[in-house]
Amino acid sequence: MARILVVDDSPTQLTGISRIVQKLGHECLTAEDGAAGVEKAKAELPDLILMDVVMPNLNGFQATRSIARATETAHIPIVLVTTKDQETDKVWGLRQGAKAYITKPFTEAQLTEVIKQLLPA
Repeated sequence: MARILVVDDSPTQLTGISRIVQKLGHECLTAEDGAAGVEKAKAELPDLILMDVVMPNLNGFQATRSIARATETAHIPIVLVTTKDQETDKVWGLRQGAKAYITKPFTEAQLTEVIKQLLPA
């Protein structure tokens, strides 16, 4: 069982993604914005982070960059899960340190596949 941090400012998205994570048998941690996500990533050191982009305080690109560049959290794979569907957004997100990029709305199968790809077997 892995520990997965879900960072999203939408209670609906947070609940939906958390259900998928738990259905896969993983422990789910949550944060409501980018700043809280960075703090929780440093405190909890999850196995994977699912990060929204459009959030208050610190957006997902900034939070991803912060987590990916910090020595203690650089090893944690981050998946950006966002409504930003432009190719330039995807390229920018991956340049910030994300390992994968999923656009909303997504299917449970798409999210499950990415989680399985990025978690160690």
